[in-house]
Amino acid sequence: MAVHTSPRKKLSRFLIEMTLILISIIWILPTLGVLITSVRNSQDIFSSGWWSVLPHKAWVETGEFRLDENVDVDGPITIGKVTATFEELRQGVEDGNKKYIWFGNKRTRLIKVQEQQWQFFYNNYTTENYQNVMTGREVRFKDASGAEIVRQGSNLSGAFLNSIAVTIPATIIPILIAAFAAYAFAWMNFPGRKVFFIIVVALLVVPLQIALIPILQDYTRLGLTGTYLAIWLAHTGFGLPLAVYLLFNYIGTLPRETLEAAFIDGASHFTIFFRLILPLSVPALASFAIFQFLWVWNDYLVALVFLGDQNRVLTYALAAMVGEKGQDWHLLTAGAFISMILPLTVFFALQRYFVRGLMAGSVKG
Repeated sequence: MAVHTSPRKKLSRFLIEMTLILISIIWILPTLGVLITSVRNSQDIFSSGWWSVLPHKAWVETGEFRLDENVDVDGPITIGKVTATFEELRQGVEDGNKKYIWFGNKRTRLIKVQEQQWQFFYNNYTTENYQNVMTGREVRFKDASGAEIVRQGSNLSGAFLNSIAVTIPATIIPILIAAFAAYAFAWMNFPGRKVFFIIVVALLVVPLQIALIPILQDYTRLGLTGTYLAIWLAHTGFGLPLAVYLLFNYIGTLPRETLEAAFIDGASHFTIFFRLILPLSVPALASFAIFQFLWVWNDYLVALVFLGDQNRVLTYALAAMVGEKGQDWHLLTAGAFISMILPLTVFFALQRYFVRGLMAGSVKG
């Protein structure tokens, strides 16, 4: 039996799809611009925007000729259907789809002819930008005028490894602790259970900035400032409230019959947790892992306070690049895309669990 869709529903669906496509384009375009700029030649970046690699019409040199000796170069000069002065010809004078440009000084009498043609391919791609930002060696490149510029490389490879060393433990540790806590809140009875859970939920609205100075003072007394352990503990503490709340909502909806059958068979809480709870909670665990990983990887403030310049992470190194190489777009975009590679990989690897994890506990029964 055929199902007919009303015109209003078709229009509504069309508008929703167009809106989603528009939002996707708005999000993708900046990323595409960063990627293209990061692999373009430095001289091309200074002279044109990244969109110039897309199919477009551009002026292409198609020929040249010299003016006769009897032409007065100090007065108006007639070429074809246009009449212009030397200064105007130096800038380029258009005649329909042609452009005449005087090359060199007045004595050359050389006129170059350009025509507008479609450009479909850009072949001047390079990986040199990535090599320059990943190493600490001296960097040499040319600006739009062809002048050579010398910079010191940023050595982002060390900062990249430091970010990995910070992010992976700071993601795994709160997940493990929060999974234990969520199971306890959901399936175990103990004194103060509701009070403790209310405190955990209340911590979600507490800004982490107000805790930075007290924690830093404690770390200074304990000699932990500037160490990986310090930032692992800080990110664990800041991430635990959301992790416990998210996992509690999911674990609390697991079938009670399954757990009761395991208890009857003599399974302990540890056995149930590792054999049943963790495998069944993979969507919620993956969802929080994405949130925590992206937050820690992109964190600047916590890393600045607890690590400083001693073990600089990627966000710190990129901020330093902006101050040192603010005009060198090819280096900045290469560094920015390096910082995006790992988070994008993690997100696409775990995205199939993402929606299920976000919907954890929203439907009961």
